[in-house]
Order: sequence, then C-alpha cells, then structure tokens
Amino acid sequence: MLLELHVPDFDKVKSFYGKLGFEIVWERRPEEFKGYLVMKLENNILCFWRGNNQIYRHSYFKQFPENTQPGYRVEIIIEVADLENYYSKVKDSVNVVEKLTDQPWGLKDFRVKDPFGFYLRITTPHDIKDNKYAVK
Repeated sequence: MLLELHVPDFDKVKSFYGKLGFEIVWERRPEEFKGYLVMKLENNILCFWRGNNQIYRHSYFKQFPENTQPGYRVEIIIEVADLENYYSKVKDSVNVVEKLTDQPWGLKDFRVKDPFGFYLRITTPHDIKDNKYAVK
C-alpha cells in the first residue's frame, strides 16, 4: 500500500519530512494538475500530490469545503527501527504533539503534526496481526 497526501507546497514537504529523515525517491515538478513527489524512510513510503485549486474539481474531493483541515480524522503510522535514538534526533526540529511514550498495547511511540495538519504516529516496527498489541 502507498499513501498519497495532497499538499500545496513541495518545498515545505521536503523540509519537514527531510527533518524526519525521509529522502526523495523521485519528483515530478508541479505544473497545472500534475506534480508528484515520493519520499522514503526505512520501509515507509509517502507520496505527495502537489495540490492546487483544481483539487476542488476532483470528483471525490469537491464535496468537502475548501477550509477542511487536511488529514482530519486520519492517523498516519510510520515505523522506525531504533525509535529512541530517532526520537532524540528529531524531537527538537519538528512539531511533537505527544512525547515518546510507552503505550498500554506494548509499543512505544510519539506523535507529530506536519505543516499541513497531518497527524503522524511514529512507532517501532511490529506485526499488526499479532493480538498481543490489543489493549485488554
């Protein structure tokens, strides 16, 4: 699965996600309805479409008001192998909204908000099918 986020500014994407350690895989410069950016961190791949006012004519997205917060009610999960070391590297350079915490389901994570309002949970790699992570 790939995740595509619609954003108005690739420079902000590259700056913010670069601070998180994401690297550019490839980019197509924005022009009219085109423009695409793919970034990767370990096994996490995020795709970005360079949004513009044409998004409001998109067959699905045109039903929402223009002032709807991007990422509303969506949590994007990013898995990082050495989470504690990673957290110490990035915590002062991004908007951390929840500090590194041991969770009741047995994992550690922290939460950040990107410049566009997307909510990211950064956690250790795990097998989501393993019910040992279910809160009891």
